Amino acid sequence: MELWTEKYRPRRLSEVIDQKHVVDKLKVWSKEGSIPNMLFAGPAGVGKTTIALALAHELFGENWKQNFLELNASDDRGINVVRGRIKDFARVKSFGSEFKIIFLDESDALTPEAQQALRRTMEKFSGVCRFILSCNYSSRIIDPIQSRCAVFRFKRLTDKGVGEYVSRIAKGEKLTVSEDAIHAIYEVSEGDLRKSTNILQAAATSGKITKESVYEISGQARPQDIKHMIDLAIAGKFPDARKKLYDLLIEQGLSGEDIIREIHKSIFDLSIPETAKLELIEKIGEFEFRLNQGGSEDIQLEALLANFIRVGKK
Repeated sequence: MELWTEKYRPRRLSEVIDQKHVVDKLKVWSKEGSIPNMLFAGPAGVGKTTIALALAHELFGENWKQNFLELNASDDRGINVVRGRIKDFARVKSFGSEFKIIFLDESDALTPEAQQALRRTMEKFSGVCRFILSCNYSSRIIDPIQSRCAVFRFKRLTDKGVGEYVSRIAKGEKLTVSEDAIHAIYEVSEGDLRKSTNILQAAATSGKITKESVYEISGQARPQDIKHMIDLAIAGKFPDARKKLYDLLIEQGLSGEDIIREIHKSIFDLSIPETAKLELIEKIGEFEFRLNQGGSEDIQLEALLANFIRVGKK
């Protein structure tokens, strides 16, 4: 079975969803036939690798594979990857073009020593090679490299963008997807298009794709379940709120981290004073830290619900 993340990956810049501030600039450079070194920074699943591949298609046409090297720095984050594969590729003459492209994914995983070696390599082969560095956190890239690159900040995709892409796949695969399901996919993926596509492909096995099937496949808590539990706690009905919590933990098999993340999202829609929301957000941060440190899920989440009851009584 073919992965939809690859089957429906945009091949041209014009097919890319959102990221207009990046795509428009790259279209101009691709028409001119020349690009600078670039740094793509942003969260996962927002199109950094896809745009680099689409740019290679635009610039090199049929010869893109001979002129494009993709490496993942998380596989080999030491200085040897710079001294070895990158230099070897840079030394070889480009095929039908003035330059080649080296795309270094997750470049923020490179050690400081490897980044210094990369800086020198970028200088040495600037006439025949262009570098595109992709990372989640640009602050982990040393300043000498950042100053040699055009920096592009990628944003999480909007609800509209995710909906457009999901509809594109649904049309290609002849799927029936409800509007509520599309919104649920966006809520679960939080603007990560790769995650959205994987959720859609997994949910497609159940026939018609609904909001319920999306939450079931993704293993995420339904917002209405979380809100019901919180409302019970604020109303002082601790046994009922505790029963709902155990339904989420045991019957639905959700993790404590997933539940506490959904609780955090629900805080801002509660009909309580803003000062109370701030107090609860502080408590949520405290209890999430306890869970990350190995605290018992049921005990910590019950204690968090007790704080909601305390707020409800004020």
